[in-house]
Amino acid sequence: MQPRPWPKVPELTAQVARAVAARGPYPLAMRVRDELGELFADAEFAEAFEARGRPGWSPGQLALVTVLQFAENLTDRAAVHRVRYGMDLKYALGLELDDPGFDASVLSEFRTRLVKHGMEEKVLDLLLTALKDRGLVKAGGRQRTDSTRVLAAVRDLNRLELAGETLRAALEALACAAPDWLTQAVPVREWAERYGPRIHSWHPPASTSKREEMALVYGRDGFALLEAVHAPDTPAWLRELPAVQVLRTIWVQNYHRAVTEAGAEVKRRESKNLPPGRLRLASPYDTDARYGLKQGSWWTRYKIHISESCDETDDQDAPTGQATIPGADGPPPRLITSIATTDATVTDAEMTEPVHHMLAGRGLLSAEHFLDSGYASVELIVGMKKNFGVTLVTPVLLNSSPQARAGAGFDRTAFTIDWEKRQATCPRGETSTWWSPATQRGTKAIVIKFDKETCRPCPVRDQCTRSKTGGRTLSLQPRELQEVLDHARLQQSDEQWRAKYGTRAGVEGTIHQAVAVTGMRRARYLGLQKTHLEHVLSAVALNLIRLDAWWNGHPLDRTRVSHLARLDLSLAA
Repeated sequence: MQPRPWPKVPELTAQVARAVAARGPYPLAMRVRDELGELFADAEFAEAFEARGRPGWSPGQLALVTVLQFAENLTDRAAVHRVRYGMDLKYALGLELDDPGFDASVLSEFRTRLVKHGMEEKVLDLLLTALKDRGLVKAGGRQRTDSTRVLAAVRDLNRLELAGETLRAALEALACAAPDWLTQAVPVREWAERYGPRIHSWHPPASTSKREEMALVYGRDGFALLEAVHAPDTPAWLRELPAVQVLRTIWVQNYHRAVTEAGAEVKRRESKNLPPGRLRLASPYDTDARYGLKQGSWWTRYKIHISESCDETDDQDAPTGQATIPGADGPPPRLITSIATTDATVTDAEMTEPVHHMLAGRGLLSAEHFLDSGYASVELIVGMKKNFGVTLVTPVLLNSSPQARAGAGFDRTAFTIDWEKRQATCPRGETSTWWSPATQRGTKAIVIKFDKETCRPCPVRDQCTRSKTGGRTLSLQPRELQEVLDHARLQQSDEQWRAKYGTRAGVEGTIHQAVAVTGMRRARYLGLQKTHLEHVLSAVALNLIRLDAWWNGHPLDRTRVSHLARLDLSLAA
C-alpha cells in the first residue's frame, strides 16, 4: 500500500448524488465527506500494510466504508453492494459512477490487519482528533460511563456439551492436519459415530445417571487423545494446534484422574472445585468469552464499557444523550470518547482507571466523571482524585450497621472522632479506651472499643449495641478514606446530589441506541480483539450519526409515545 490522498469527488458523481439527495434527507455518507473531508488518511494505516506488492484498496476508504457499514448494521456483502450501487457512498469515497467496487472479502481482510497490528482504536482516535480540532470535544468537561453485556458469537454450552464439542473440535482439527496419524491413534469408525455431528444437533439423555455416564466417556476419550498426541513418537507440532491446546485446558478444568486399586479412574470435577469464572473457558471456539451472570441467568458473553461526554446544557437529557438544541449555534452533541471491551467478569469499578488512562492519552480527561459502579469503593474515589484530578460522582456503600439499617439508635455518625488523640466520644460524652489498627477482609481498618464497664450501666445501651456483655465497637477506615467516605455518604443523601447524579442516566440511552442501530448486544466475531474492534467501529458510527443530526439541526428521535399514553396526558392536562 502506497499512501495517497483521497480522490476528489468526480464532477458527474457529485452532480448525480446531489440530485438524488435533493429529494430527501441529506445522506450521512455525503455529510461526513463534506464536513470532515479525508477523515481517515491512508498514512495512518501504513504499518498494517506492506510497502511492496500489488496495490490494494485505500485503507482510509475501507475504514470509512466499515464505519458506515456499522451505521446501517450491514453485512459485508450488503456493504459492498452499497458501495457498488449507492450514490452517497460513491460521493463519500470519490468514485466514478461506473466504479465496480471491491469483493466482500476485502473488508474481512482489512479488519484482520487492524487486529493483527493492534490498531483497533485507530478510527476512534482519528475521529476524536478531528473533532478536537473543531472544538467539539475537549478536556476538563464532564463524562459518564456505564457497561452492558454483549453475547458472544458462540452457543451457550453446559458442562456436558462443552466437553463433547471440545473433543469433537479437536478431532476435526487433527483430521484435517494429520489424517494418517489420527487413523492409527484412535478408533475412527467408533468415534465418528460419537463425535461426528455437532453436539447441539441431537438431544442428550434425559436421565441424570446416563448424562453422567456420557460425561465420563467423553473424559476417558479426551485423556486417551491427549496421551496419543503427547506420545514420544508423535510429531511435536500436533500438540501445538490451537484446538488441541483448548482440549487440554478444558480437560484440566473439568476432569481429573484418581489412581485406585483398579488403575487410573477418570472423574468429573465437582462444581465447587471448578476454576474461577475469569479463568474457566466457556467455548472451544472463543477462548476469550466467559460465563457471566445477569438477572439470575448465565450467559457466555463479553462486557462493553461506554464513556461519553455529558457537559451541562440548558435541556434535560434525551434518551439517546443528544442535546435538544442542535446546530452550530447550540451546544455540541454528546459523543462517545472511550470504548473498552472486557470479558464478562470484569466490573465497572475495575475498569475506571483504565478508562481514564485512555482518556488521558487522547487529551480528553474530564474534571467530573459520572459512574455507575454498583457502589464504588472509597479507595477508588480517592485514587482517581490523586492520580487524575478527576472527581467521581458515584454512590458509595451506605453504613451497614444495625443502627443505620434500622434508622434508629446511634450509628457511626453519632460518635465524634478525634484523630489526633486516637479517641472516640459517644453521644453521652464517654470516651473510648481502645484504638488499634487492624486488617479486615484484606483492607486496612481501625478498631475502636468502649469499656464494657462504661457501657453496661448506660441507660441508652439498647440503642447503641446489641452486645449483652461487651461495650460498643466501631470499625473505621484510615483517616483520609474515612473522611471522604463520610462526606460522600452525607452528599448522596441530599436531593440536590441525587438530581445531579441523574445526569448519569443519559448513558442508558446511548446503550439503547448502540443496540438498536448497530446490534452491539450480539458479537459478530470471535475473540476479544475482534469484538473490541466491532465495538469501536460501532462507537464511531454512532458519533457520526449524532454529528449528522447536529449539523442538520435536527435532534435525534426521542422515546416513542403510544396513542394511549398521549390520550392519558391530554386528559391529565
